[in-house]
Amino acid sequence: MASINPYLIFNGNCEEAFLFYQSVFGGEFPYIGKFKDMPPAEGNPVLSEADGNKIMHVTLPIGNGSVLMGSDSNSASGEVAFGQNVSLSINAQSKEEANKLFNGLSAGGTITMPMNQTFWGAYFGMFVDKFGISWMINFDENEK
Repeated sequence: MASINPYLIFNGNCEEAFLFYQSVFGGEFPYIGKFKDMPPAEGNPVLSEADGNKIMHVTLPIGNGSVLMGSDSNSASGEVAFGQNVSLSINAQSKEEANKLFNGLSAGGTITMPMNQTFWGAYFGMFVDKFGISWMINFDENEK
């Protein structure tokens, strides 16, 4: 069955926040990437140097299989309002489960990124459900 993890979005201080969380929980970051590390893609805005140095994605295992994840917003996505800066991220066990969860939970809501292959090798999508809750669905096809 899928696992659910919190995904936190910050207005430029994600790295500072995650270094703090690391000092409390311990552990290492299996991944920390900046927006400048993203490969260029059609439709993606050109980011300033300041936006390029912001965190695109970071993960910190916090025990019992839970993972705290986060990123910064940038000028293209706009500032995030606190109280609206948390998403629930589901890691599905299969592509079929990812589609089932995405289609079921997004019914009546607003899809912000349809399920699709990503440059980081996952099958991924995002939406806000009909109750205003933000969700991310992820299936890592090449997970080790």
